[in-house]
Amino acid sequence: MGLTIAQKIIKAHLVEGKMKPGSEIGLRIDQTLTQDATGTMAYLEFEAMGVERVKTERSVAYIDHNTLQSGFENADDHQFIASIAKKHGIYYSRPGNGICHQVHLERFGKPGKTLIGSDSHTPTGGGIGMLAMGAGGMDVAVAMGGGTYYITCPSMTKINLTGRLTGWASAKDIILEVLRIMSVKGGVGKIIEYAGEGVATLSVPERATITNMGAELGASTSIFPSDEVTREFLRAQGREEDYTPLSSDPDAAYDEVIDINLSALRPMAACPHMPDNVKPVAELAGLPVNQCCIGSCTNSSLRDMLKVAAILKGRTVHPDVSLTISPGSKQVFQMLSQCGALSDLIAAGARILECTCGPCIGMGQSPNSAGISLRTFNRNFEGRSGTKDAGVYLVSPETAAVSALYGVITDPVVLGEAPEVSLPEYFSVNDNLIVPPASPEEAKGLTIQRGPNIKPFPVAEALPDTLNAPAILKVGDNITTDHIMPAGAKILPYRSNIPKLSEFCFTVCDETFPQRAKEAGKGIVIGGMNYGQGSSREHAALVPLYLGVKAVVTKSFARIHKDNLVNAGILPLEFQNPEDYDRISQGDALSLQSLHEAVKTGSVTLIDETQGITVPLSCNLSARQQAMILAGGLLNYTKNTGK
Repeated sequence: MGLTIAQKIIKAHLVEGKMKPGSEIGLRIDQTLTQDATGTMAYLEFEAMGVERVKTERSVAYIDHNTLQSGFENADDHQFIASIAKKHGIYYSRPGNGICHQVHLERFGKPGKTLIGSDSHTPTGGGIGMLAMGAGGMDVAVAMGGGTYYITCPSMTKINLTGRLTGWASAKDIILEVLRIMSVKGGVGKIIEYAGEGVATLSVPERATITNMGAELGASTSIFPSDEVTREFLRAQGREEDYTPLSSDPDAAYDEVIDINLSALRPMAACPHMPDNVKPVAELAGLPVNQCCIGSCTNSSLRDMLKVAAILKGRTVHPDVSLTISPGSKQVFQMLSQCGALSDLIAAGARILECTCGPCIGMGQSPNSAGISLRTFNRNFEGRSGTKDAGVYLVSPETAAVSALYGVITDPVVLGEAPEVSLPEYFSVNDNLIVPPASPEEAKGLTIQRGPNIKPFPVAEALPDTLNAPAILKVGDNITTDHIMPAGAKILPYRSNIPKLSEFCFTVCDETFPQRAKEAGKGIVIGGMNYGQGSSREHAALVPLYLGVKAVVTKSFARIHKDNLVNAGILPLEFQNPEDYDRISQGDALSLQSLHEAVKTGSVTLIDETQGITVPLSCNLSARQQAMILAGGLLNYTKNTGK
C-alpha cells in the first residue's frame, strides 16, 4: 500500500514508534520557529536545559506579536530574545520584518521538512509541502536542543478539490467550507491533505491560507503537494534549490475523504463567535459594519494585498467604517510600495498598520462597543478582539474590502467581475532585518540581556499519590486558550512574568478565579468538550500551574493544550461517561486516590465528597507521558532521565 504525503515525511523523520494511527511516535525536527508572545518562555526553558547551541537545521525567532511598546516590557523581551538568539545559534527576525508564518513561508520553508513552532498557526508551512505543526514552547525548546518531538500518530483525511475558483470565491472560502463541514473539533487527531485537480489552480499563498486555518479544525496539521506551483514560488523567492517534488502515491489509503467542488463555492463568512459558524455572505448582506481589518498570518500575502488594492483603487472607504491593512511582511510592504498599490490603499482611506499580527491578537484596533468587525483573520472567539461584546466575522480580503466601501456586509458580486492579479516573476528579496547568529567562538563572549519583567517559570512537583482539592472552576464546551489566558495589548506584555499574568487567568469566564485560586492553594478545573482549543500558548498551562491547578477533568481536550498540560505537570483526565460532567458542581470537594497506579492503568476514580458520588475517569497518556506526569512535567522528566 502506498503512502500519503504526510506519511512519507513522517517515515523519513521517524525516530521512535510505528506509523500506526493512535500510537505515539517521535519525530526528528528540521526547523523551529518562535514568536515573541511565546518565545521568551521557550528560550528560558531552552536555557534551563543547558544546551549551548541549537541542533536543528534552522531555528528562527520572530518578533511579530508584542510590538506595541507602551512600556518597557515588550522592548525588554525583544532584547532578551535577540541576545539569546545570537548566542545560541538562532536567526532573529527583527520587529517590522513581518509575521512569522508569512516570512517563514517566503524565506525558510522547505518542502518535505519538519517544522514545529510555538504558535498554533505553524501549519501555514503545509502550503509549501512541509509537515508543520504548532506546539508548546517546551516542546520547541526540546527540539532546538536536538530532542525528539512526540505526537500521537494522526489518521489521514483527504480533501479532494475539483474544479476551480470562479467569480469572487477565494481560498478563504475553501477553508470556511471545510470548517462548515468538519467543525472546530472535526480535525482532532487528523492530518488534512489536499488533493485533486483543483490543487494545481491554487497559488502557494492561497494554499497557505487554507493550511493556516486548518488549526481551527483542531487538526494536527494540513498539507499540500509540492509541485510546479511550489517550484515557481520558490524560484520567485530566489531559492529554487530548496524545491523538492512531493506527492502521495496513487494507491495511498485515507481514513476519510471529503469532496469539494471549487467551482460551486461562493463568498462565505464565519459568524460570531466561532470559526465554524459559517454562512454565505449573501445571507448576511446589509448588516451595518463598523470596522474591516485585512491582514494576519491568514491573509496578508502580496496576492491578498494586490486584490484589495485593485478593489479600492479610485474608490473611498465608507465614512462609517474604519479599514486597516496589515501587510504580512516587509517584502510584501515594499513590493506594494514599488508597484503603486500602496498608494491606492492610502488614497482610498485605509489605515496602514505594521507588518505584524496586530488586531488579530487584540494588539490594538479593538472595535467599538457592540461593533461589527469584518476580519480576514483565523479566529473570532468572544473577546479576542479586545471588545467583549463585539461581533467579529471572518471573511476573505475581497469581501472585507467591498464591505468597507459600502458600509454594510456586502457580497462582492455587486462590483461585477472580480479583478485579476498575477504574482511577479521575482519577489523583492532583502533579508536585512534577519540577524544571523554569532559563530560558536563569538558566542562564548556574549551575555544574555534580561529586563526586570522576565520572571522564572513555575515548575511542578512530582505527582502525589492522593490529591484532595476543590472543583475550583467549572466551564463549558469549546473553552479556548483565550478564555484560559487572554491575549490583548494590556496582557501580552506580561507573557514573561507568570505571577503578573496570573491576575488575568480565566477572567473571561470568572473574574474572581485568580483570587479564589490563590486562596484555595490548589484546585481541579472541570471542563466540557474540546477544552483548550485555539492558540498553542503554553501560558494556558503554566499560569494555572502557578495558581495551584493540579488536574483538569474534561469531556475531551484539544491536542496541543493537552500536551502543554502534561509538559507543565498538570494531570489531564477525561470523563468515561460524558454525562457525569453534569453531576459535579463548582466548589465540590474532590479526591483522586492511588494516582501513581491509576495513571499507569489509565483508569482513575474521582470521589466527589460533596455529592457523595464516584465518577470513573480516563487517563489517556502514552508511557512516556505517564512518566512525565509522575515526575511533575517535561522539565523534571528530562532532568531525571536525560531524555
